[in-house]
Amino acid sequence: MHKAGFVNIVGNPNVGKSTLMNLLVGERISIATFKSQTTRHRIMGILNTDEAQIVFSDTPGILKPNYKLQASMLNYSTSALVDADVLLYVTDVVETPDKHADFLAKVQNLSVPILLLINKIDLSNQADLEKLVEKWHALLPTAEIYPISAIAKFSVDVVLARIQELLPDSPPYFAKDQWTDKPARFFVTEIIREKILLYYDKEIPYSVEVSVEKFEDEGKCLHINAVIYVERDSQKGIIIGKQGKALKKVATEARKSLERFFNKTVYLETYVKVDKDWRSSERELKSFGYQLD
Repeated sequence: MHKAGFVNIVGNPNVGKSTLMNLLVGERISIATFKSQTTRHRIMGILNTDEAQIVFSDTPGILKPNYKLQASMLNYSTSALVDADVLLYVTDVVETPDKHADFLAKVQNLSVPILLLINKIDLSNQADLEKLVEKWHALLPTAEIYPISAIAKFSVDVVLARIQELLPDSPPYFAKDQWTDKPARFFVTEIIREKILLYYDKEIPYSVEVSVEKFEDEGKCLHINAVIYVERDSQKGIIIGKQGKALKKVATEARKSLERFFNKTVYLETYVKVDKDWRSSERELKSFGYQLD
């Protein structure tokens, strides 16, 4: 009998959700950096085998919203509690278990199987890990607890095997050759945004959104025009940099990653525009593809 289901990944920022997602799916779908709020959307990655189809969802880290963009991000995380067949609650050995207790309370009320993954165990020791497992068991007594290290690929295969056991019997939800629900343009914006997260400091990466204005597939090559939006004129200057060097570095690194991602030659042109306070504008957020309801 074929199995299929939705496995949603939730947790606080910076616990390794995106790294885990990419590892489970076997594709580089979610951008993963050391900065919080890297993931802004709910991103599906589909793992297909002869016996099963596992539809993973990576979600933004749980946070208290300060503006409408963050409210949208929290909506994605909350919605993942509603339609999961299996929930992966990812934490790590650094954060305190009671962080964002209101979200955790919603998790406690779920009736679906919960796998609590304590990530980054390479940063801990056996005694501290045992104490942490006890704390989490008290908070989520119905959850199965798995200490893992996504970066070292430790016990991820054990988690994957358990997920497959828990999936309901079902035909596949998507075509067996499909590996995500997102269009190609989405990954262009994410890869460019990843480079900005890596190369700029402070508030700059969080004030940036990327939009693809041209995406032409000519078989062996792609022609892409992308606009980097910022909220202030001063931010535009920082993104471009002296003599355009900073923007050129971002564009060059993004082009290399895009060529690896699409396995094609990429011609990428990038522009920077100011869109004042886009993070707090419902109209602008919707135009960038965010869900606010």
